[in-house]
Amino acid sequence: MESGNQSMEKKRKDLLMEIFSAGLRAVDPEAAVRSQVSRQGNCLTVGGRAYDLDYFRRVILIGAGKATALMAKALEELLEDYLIEGLILVKPGYAVPLRKTRVIEAGHPIPDQSGLEGTVEIIRRLSAASEKDLVVCAFSGGASALLPAPVPPLNLSQKQLTTQLLLECGAEIGEINSIRKHLSRSKGGGLARAAYPATLISLILSDVVGDRLDVIASGPTVPDDSRFADCIAMVERYGLASRLPGPVWQYLKDGAAGLFPETPKAGDHIFAKVQNIVVGNNRMALLAARDQAEALGFRTLLLTSGLEGEAHQVGRMLVALGKEVGFSGHPVAPPACLLAGGETTVTLRGQGKGSRNQELALAAAIALEGLSRISLLSAGTDGTDGPTDAAGAFVDGATCQRARARGLDPGDFLSRNDSYHFFESLGDLLITGPTRTNVMDIMCLLIE
Repeated sequence: MESGNQSMEKKRKDLLMEIFSAGLRAVDPEAAVRSQVSRQGNCLTVGGRAYDLDYFRRVILIGAGKATALMAKALEELLEDYLIEGLILVKPGYAVPLRKTRVIEAGHPIPDQSGLEGTVEIIRRLSAASEKDLVVCAFSGGASALLPAPVPPLNLSQKQLTTQLLLECGAEIGEINSIRKHLSRSKGGGLARAAYPATLISLILSDVVGDRLDVIASGPTVPDDSRFADCIAMVERYGLASRLPGPVWQYLKDGAAGLFPETPKAGDHIFAKVQNIVVGNNRMALLAARDQAEALGFRTLLLTSGLEGEAHQVGRMLVALGKEVGFSGHPVAPPACLLAGGETTVTLRGQGKGSRNQELALAAAIALEGLSRISLLSAGTDGTDGPTDAAGAFVDGATCQRARARGLDPGDFLSRNDSYHFFESLGDLLITGPTRTNVMDIMCLLIE
């Protein structure tokens, strides 16, 4: 039989999972596409803009991202016989059977040869498009890694090492993508340039704070306002100049000196027939999670859908808010549910295994020690927290006590960035498997 403490722990996990799962359901990729796209006969309507499908010689579908297979499934059903062919790139485990669209599983978060070959094929198909063709794109989080096409004279191995260094340095996703865009033929408006003069519709499931179109998937069909000079400043800010592959650093410096062309900017003619539209985002997930928490009897406070910063600092901050609610009943009285969304970062100091949600949860567990009525779940909506098979982790006031009873030092695991093995030992990892959606992370804090 379960002890009283075990029973309470399971109850809290179940409540947190109910709330998190409601958020996931709200950003189902198929439903997200259908919320903005409809068809009656030959008239395709996207975000209120109508397209006469009979006008076009061909309709083709391309895309990349963790949620793109289900987005493509909805688009195949909407377009029916008008769709001639399709090609999308997804993370391994995120594919679904499609009728007309070829699905390639490729490397993520580090790009691989399959991604390179698939991206080159997408660029080839787009380059063959005419002004009488309609290109429908589906992009979601993960597309930046899945669409590698290094600019000459750079190669894939140099791009792989650069990506690894960028992911480890603690930079925000917008900073990372500014460099990705300048090293790529597909990003920063690259696919729009390849498709011109075709008409292009880009449907986007947002996985970045603020739904910035130039940042999501590194903006393959969007003007890029960053410049080579911004890339140079970012490399120097994080001390990467001596660590980048020599040809990459030289290319960025030569670009800043005007020896290579900039990415296409706003006003460029290649964007004249491009429609970019966000079909789903983190806030939609948070609103649904809030509704579920209220149905379960909690008073709720949606803090933000734009949470950023170092994961361990954010974890402590969320606990501080929870303590205030528990002690004073402000800004909301218990039983309460605080919700936040966004994407934190981790600056690696050790050689452990884990990522932002697990690190946030571990820092929160340390701050929660001894508090019996607060619990937290931090998890990625894509089902994978960085390079792990976990979406995130559960913690409460007894987490550290249970760890120490097993001879585990929470502070030591945090200092080594080894949150995965910490929570694996306790059975407190959240393992969802591929969710096939991606709208950043959800943090849920319950105060009883």
